[in-house]
Amino acid sequence: MAVSGLFTDFYELTMTQGYFLAGNNPDVVFDMFYRTNPFGGGYTVFCGLGELLSRLESFAFSGQDIDYLRSLGQFSDSFLDYLGTYRFRGTVHAMPEGTVAFPQEPLIRIHGSLIDCQLVEGLVLNTINFQTLIATKSARICQAAGQSSVMEFGLRRAQGPDGADSASRAAYIGGAGLTSNTYAAKKYGIPTGGTMAHSWIMSFPSELESFREFARIYPNHCILLIDTYDTLGSGIENAITVGLEQKKKGLSIGVRIDSGDLSYLPRVIRSRLDEAGLEDATICVSNDLNEEIVQALVSDGVPIDSWGVGTNMVTGGSQSSLNGVYKLSAKKAGSEFVPAMKISNSFEKTTNPGIKQVYRFYGNDGLALADYITLDDEKPEAGQDFVFYHPFSDTDLFRLKHTSYSAFEPLLKKVMEGGKVCVPERRLSEIRDSVKANLQRLHRSYRRFINPHIYKVSLSESLKSLKRSLIIRARTGE
Repeated sequence: MAVSGLFTDFYELTMTQGYFLAGNNPDVVFDMFYRTNPFGGGYTVFCGLGELLSRLESFAFSGQDIDYLRSLGQFSDSFLDYLGTYRFRGTVHAMPEGTVAFPQEPLIRIHGSLIDCQLVEGLVLNTINFQTLIATKSARICQAAGQSSVMEFGLRRAQGPDGADSASRAAYIGGAGLTSNTYAAKKYGIPTGGTMAHSWIMSFPSELESFREFARIYPNHCILLIDTYDTLGSGIENAITVGLEQKKKGLSIGVRIDSGDLSYLPRVIRSRLDEAGLEDATICVSNDLNEEIVQALVSDGVPIDSWGVGTNMVTGGSQSSLNGVYKLSAKKAGSEFVPAMKISNSFEKTTNPGIKQVYRFYGNDGLALADYITLDDEKPEAGQDFVFYHPFSDTDLFRLKHTSYSAFEPLLKKVMEGGKVCVPERRLSEIRDSVKANLQRLHRSYRRFINPHIYKVSLSESLKSLKRSLIIRARTGE
């Protein structure tokens, strides 16, 4: 499906015309990174790359797009003719989708002409910021749920159709096992799931009849919603009646609660089911769940087998967006690239210059130890000692002895060259598995919800020296 070139901020188009008319279109490099972890957490799950690459390949201006721009009276005919044949021709390096990532390190590095890189800024940030936010939220909820299963039920609360589909994709990558979004399930190959609504029960003459009919039609997927009228009265009693009828046929049921005290009710319901001989019956809960609620119920030993999570999973809940940004880091002057950086009075908004690579070091226990941002032409070798410099402080550093790490790997890999994807498409299930593997290699202190340990993202000595010299030069005029 083609992506309209109009999917960009208007100022990108006015700047791009300026570059075009001024003949200012050198080769450049841009980095996409984010500044702080969402949800007060210790990490993010990088997500959205597969869709971004597909969108970059199809990013173009249709005849109608050109007619619209012409109607605004702000663009020259020569520039509009250029846009009419425009295709993205850049080269993209990125972390593998599903990588656990941290603030300030490049998730994506884009090489191309200034016009190429400028036009796609909005597309890059829109795609990656949202899906990374939702995948991270999903991972947190699934972490809280432990061994019990999590279902994504967010379609009706998501931000529009595209938001719903993107959220379902990201939630599945983050760890949710099922989606209620049938279109997203078809589009991405995600397993589907769902139970029933209160209207099903209310449409029948009685609650018991509605349960029996549902069990007749869906004998192998019979989850009964028991809080329409009286959860601990008619709801559980009618569910037990149908459950015993199903048991005689060699089948089992589940019950779902969508309201009330989710600590008290499942305990009573579990006891009632077990007393009736329905030990195989499962309990599903929903109702504005988030990771803190799920973790509290799991920690308290509440007997819940599965979780239906909607609003907080597909919207980000308490945080509406990831603060990802897209910054120029190098530009070509003559035959060589020279570093570029944004310098700010706020240290966290001062960027890291140059064409960079990110290396992840692993300790002798196999867990992620620290990330090391270097200039791309640096080639760390195993067996070396390293000095890790704080991104903002001139005095904060630590030495990593060669005996203190077991391995390291570069995280940024080429995924697109000349505007064409150059790596095989990955299945969502494969990306989902990589998230689990990544999180397992992250110490639990970084994964805790309250006051997580801060993972070290540091600069090499060469990058630190370059950054310092550019700041001094800019502020002294030397």
